[in-house]
Amino acid sequence: MKQEIEMKNETAQTPELQEKQYSSFRYALGAVLAFFGFSSRTHHASQKRAKLVGDIFVYIVLLFGAFLMVYPFWWMLAGSFAFTSNLQTGNAILNRLVWWPEISTANANETGVGLFYNYKIMFTEAFVKSDYSNFHANFNYWRALGNNLFYSIVPVVVGVITSASAAFSFAKINWIGRNQVFFFLLAAIMVPGASITTTQYAMYTDLGMANNWSVMVVPGLFGSIMTAFFIRQFLFGLPTSIIEAAKIDGAGYFRIFCSFILPLAMPAIMAQALLSFMGAWNNYMGSYIFINPQSEWINMPHAMQIMSAGTYKSNQGPVIAASVMCVLPVLILFACFQKLIIGSLMLTGSKE
Repeated sequence: MKQEIEMKNETAQTPELQEKQYSSFRYALGAVLAFFGFSSRTHHASQKRAKLVGDIFVYIVLLFGAFLMVYPFWWMLAGSFAFTSNLQTGNAILNRLVWWPEISTANANETGVGLFYNYKIMFTEAFVKSDYSNFHANFNYWRALGNNLFYSIVPVVVGVITSASAAFSFAKINWIGRNQVFFFLLAAIMVPGASITTTQYAMYTDLGMANNWSVMVVPGLFGSIMTAFFIRQFLFGLPTSIIEAAKIDGAGYFRIFCSFILPLAMPAIMAQALLSFMGAWNNYMGSYIFINPQSEWINMPHAMQIMSAGTYKSNQGPVIAASVMCVLPVLILFACFQKLIIGSLMLTGSKE
């Protein structure tokens, strides 16, 4: 028994004896490696320490990625208060990082300059016809905002209901060729939008839809195949027994859709409506291609491009302020309904 205890003591002292045999440099290197979770002959790393170091590294990478995502929005908000109406500072803000809102009262020689100077210019003068003839005489910020609301609400509300009715047909009604038609519509998504832009422009021009509101509203009234696809996946999770019971009671498909499908699928419909609203609100290319810059029917992103390339080419402050006012409604909507959007997207893969 005494011999066994002595052997255990010798075994326990062996690592210490071995550590003393190494040079001081190798011993120090082993200590550094052990601190970061790497075992060596001189030192044995702790698993908790290795996990802690790994977590710290992951959080550093995630924080850096979050910074790359969030900072452009912060730069836009901080830069919207900068004073850029003179030649020295006109475009200087575009060539540097902005970490804190700059007070616009820095130049005492300018009159009427204040903290919200750029916003005042945007609301009162930025969209008024002056030395840049591409703006319509009756066009202003409120007209741009009204156009954006009109282009985003009317086609989205009608289009989402149209897409939901198509999704109901593809998910819950058995008719010949249902799957083939659906896959054909999905194949149309693979066609790049830019490849049919010329054809669309010629068609809309011949129909008299170009350069007015109809080109931004009418196509959206017929729904979207992507919206129909997501709602269809959601409807697969609804029990078919409800539809069968309603049919036994004498309800038609229109009654079933309005009384049962719409209320039950409202989370998915609302989420897709919000996503469609964001896409319609930021539809710069549609207005840029199909509506003349001198028209009063251009939307806000198109008007911001005209500002940036024209009168305010050397004064980017009002343009940045207009960008903030354009992005703000979308950010508020997403912040309020992000759980609904994410929850709906998670449920689109469920089946009965």
